[in-house]
Formats: sequence, C-alpha cells, structure tokens
Amino acid sequence: MNESIIQLIDVVKTFGDQRVLEGVSFDIPTGKTTVIAGASGQGKSVILKLILGLLSPDAGRIFVDGKDITRMRRKEFNGIRTNFGVLFQGAALLDSLTVFANVALPLEERTRLSHEEISAKVIEMLERVGLQGHESKFPAQLSGGMKKRVGLARALMLEPKIMLFDEPTTGLDPEKSMDIYRLFYQTQQQFGYTSVIVSHDIPKIFNLADQVIILNMGKVLIFKGAKDIQGSGAPSIQALVDKTMGNIYHSNELE
Repeated sequence: MNESIIQLIDVVKTFGDQRVLEGVSFDIPTGKTTVIAGASGQGKSVILKLILGLLSPDAGRIFVDGKDITRMRRKEFNGIRTNFGVLFQGAALLDSLTVFANVALPLEERTRLSHEEISAKVIEMLERVGLQGHESKFPAQLSGGMKKRVGLARALMLEPKIMLFDEPTTGLDPEKSMDIYRLFYQTQQQFGYTSVIVSHDIPKIFNLADQVIILNMGKVLIFKGAKDIQGSGAPSIQALVDKTMGNIYHSNELE
C-alpha cells in the first residue's frame, strides 16, 4: 500500500487576477485524516475540487493512488472517481426521495445488485450511522445533523478509498458538530478510508487530524496536529492560534 494516496506537486491555480494556490505541494497519507484549514477565500474548497477533477490546475501535478490525474482523459478519470466519497456542506440530498432511496441511489446506479441485496445494505448502513427507523422520512423531516448522517451513509455505500468532507458541520451547533466528528472517527475505523476534511471549525476539528494543512496567501504549512500548530513561529500561524485556539489547547482523542 502506498504511504500517500494523494499527492499535490507544485500546483498553481489562478482565478482572474487572483492566484489562489502558488506552487502548493503536499502528500495525504493513506488511511489517515488530513484536515485542511485556513481563513475564508484561501483555496480550501478549491483543493477538493482539484482532487475530484472538477477543476484543473494551471500548473503542477496531482496524483491519486499513484496516477497523475492532470494528464488523464475523462473516461480514464471517471474510473479514478469511483475511489471517492464526498459529503458536501448541505449533504446534497434529493428532497423528493426518502432517506432509504437517497442512500440506495449509488448502489442502484453503479451496481447490479438485486433489490433485496440493496435493501439489506442500506438498512445496515443506516444502523451504522444511527438512523435506523428513519428510512421512510424525507429530507424536509430531518434535523441538520440527521441530514449529515444520511449524506455520509450515501457516500459510504460504495466503500470508497477516500472520503472528502467540505465544511461538514456547517449549520450545526457545537454539540451536534462533535457528534458528527465522532461518527466520522467511528466510520473511518470501520471502513479504513482516507479522510480529507475542509473545515472552519477550529480547534475542535483538530482532534480528528493526523495531519493539518493550513492555507495562507497561496502557500501551505503542514503540521502533525494542534500542539505543533501552537509551537509554530510563523506570524500568520500565531495569529490563527490567538484568534481560534486561545493560549491553551488540549487535544483530546475522540472515542
């Protein structure tokens, strides 16, 4: 197994006169959780879109599972995309479908499983994310936290190697956010996927991180965790610490 499942090498991305990424390079280790943080507008979600092939870099190379996706044809890259599961900010559920139907959708579209097999897998997944008994509800009947759980269940149905989370706790109160983070931790232990999380939710999100990548002015700084961030001498990082973490921060492993 490769130590790094995703690699960005000297990646540049510009929108108009704004250079969002200036020769960014980093590795995302296989089976671990990488958190991408930074102020609004620094390019966090841009990185997710580059990894998914929704955007192309102006320069540089991006490897997924050892393959350079910047030089792939669309048909070949569509095969790479099957490695990904994605949970968007709003969970992106289909309002006209029940919870069961939303979660079943990837299996119906991508596999030839029978209705009985799909049903069994959906019910099992809903139990894993704490939604047993809610199969017949529609998204409008769900709380914000429940919608996130449905989105996660759907994203995991094809057992992806890589899960990408774009601001996954937006709109949730602190208690519900921690519940969702615990669920991410638990499902990662169960499925063994590589997790990439873009989040403003500092410092709580750092409890999940094996690696933290902080974007600032088109550059990246890479840390092993919250304690390393606090020990950084970089002025931009010190400002982030003062603003979001305070003078004392204790990292508690999620259980």
